Amino acid sequence: MLSKIEIPPRISPYPMQVVLVGATVNDKPNFLTAAWMNRLNGSPPLWGVAIGKKQYTLEGIKEHQVFSINIPSADLVEKVDYCGIVSGRNADKSKLFNIFYGKLTNAPMIGECPLAVECKVFDIVDLPSTALVLGEIVAAHTEERFLTDGKIDPLKANPFVLTMPDNSYWTLGDRLADAFQVGKRLKHDSMSD
Repeated sequence: MLSKIEIPPRISPYPMQVVLVGATVNDKPNFLTAAWMNRLNGSPPLWGVAIGKKQYTLEGIKEHQVFSINIPSADLVEKVDYCGIVSGRNADKSKLFNIFYGKLTNAPMIGECPLAVECKVFDIVDLPSTALVLGEIVAAHTEERFLTDGKIDPLKANPFVLTMPDNSYWTLGDRLADAFQVGKRLKHDSMSD
């Protein structure tokens, strides 16, 4: 018999990818820390990020209809956390990073991040306390040092994640298995029954 217990429904998935969302607000680059982010569609490539309706960065996204998502490495944790606790209304966070631009003029990206993607707004879904910003990726930027066989290598990129309700940042652990492969034995076994 299972010994599951019910807990309150206001929980967060764990872990959550930590990213920096970039936008131009009042003619200045600004960055917001977010952890409610995910890939939502393959073709066209859409990523979504939930942003509080009162966030300064959201103003720039709505105005210019473009933004960036930057995936930081663990060595940037202090700056990333700062970007989540200080508003761009009160501080110039652009001075923390080497900023560059790609195809989209008002989507500032962070040079120190192993992966930076520039997005044009596909849709903004109005939720009770957040705006779910859906972005179509226009271009993705990395460096050779973060690649293995032409693909982002998570150990080289060294991203980090957030867990709640303990509010802790974590780095990646051990590789567990090959996705879309490890379950094939069970698939084979179930077909022979």
